[in-house]
Amino acid sequence: MLRSCCLALAISVLAASPATAQDKNPVVVIETSMGDITLELFPEKAPVTVKNFLQYVTDKAYDNTIFHRVIKNFVIQGGGYGTDNALKDTRPPIKNEANNGLYNERGTIAMARTKDPDSATNQFYINVKDNPNLDFKGLAPGKEGYCVFGRVVEGMEVVDRIRAVETDEQDMPVKQVTIKRIRAMKK
Repeated sequence: MLRSCCLALAISVLAASPATAQDKNPVVVIETSMGDITLELFPEKAPVTVKNFLQYVTDKAYDNTIFHRVIKNFVIQGGGYGTDNALKDTRPPIKNEANNGLYNERGTIAMARTKDPDSATNQFYINVKDNPNLDFKGLAPGKEGYCVFGRVVEGMEVVDRIRAVETDEQDMPVKQVTIKRIRAMKK
């Protein structure tokens, strides 16, 4: 009797618990020429990065851009070049938030940057495999890592189709893979 009472109490507590993080996290859809990719973003882990990315989404800065770098066993990267292959204008770089407990695992989205850890602007990448070499390992030069700020929740098969396209010697797809637009989903 006591056991079933405790079980009933535990079930009622779980049923009454607040919404999960996924229920309140922003969700965006990347509409590509090869299908849609849905992402959940993590503002509690990377507030500056998520705000920056969502501002580019709101500004429609990702509309008619391309995945300009596709490395089959590494990442697909986009957001920085238009369909005319011209570099897009950016806002100022943001602070690197790679020390947030998130890892560059298959299906995560992170910010691309130069060797300067605080140089990320509009370019992002999706990991097509686990890439622990990109994770935060410390503040020493070369150890700062790349900031993961979300994950694919639908459309990983689209990511896999993109990663399989034919590329040239600069890792650019021979046939352009376009980002038609990225839109934020309403909750």
